[in-house]
Amino acid sequence: MQRNTLDPDTVFNTRQYGFSQAVVVPDGKRVLLSGQVGVDADEKTVSATLGGQTQAAIDNIEAILSTIGGTLAHVVFLRIYIVQSAKNEQDAIAEALLKNFPTQPPATSWLLVDRLSEPEWLIEIEAEAVLPA
Repeated sequence: MQRNTLDPDTVFNTRQYGFSQAVVVPDGKRVLLSGQVGVDADEKTVSATLGGQTQAAIDNIEAILSTIGGTLAHVVFLRIYIVQSAKNEQDAIAEALLKNFPTQPPATSWLLVDRLSEPEWLIEIEAEAVLPA
């Protein structure tokens, strides 16, 4: 899949946090994933930490994409919802993004929310991917 990340010098350096300012994909099959949280296949929360839940959500995204022949390399956009109580732990999110998207990272939006649908959930991540047509 052809994709180009855009990180112009005229805006702040987002690559240090594990994401790009923009991603250009000229063609392909667009896939929109529902928000993923830090749970396993049995709906058990896997960690009480933001870092653990972030990695589990990314693992879920990867698992879903793998069922249609995709990988994390096909992810072009993430929308990340962070509960207000974890707002001072956002370095854990950047660490997970840098680990899982080491080259051409997706564009992202990070939003603070009061809470998610379960009180123990600290993060929810929506993803958009583009696979070869």
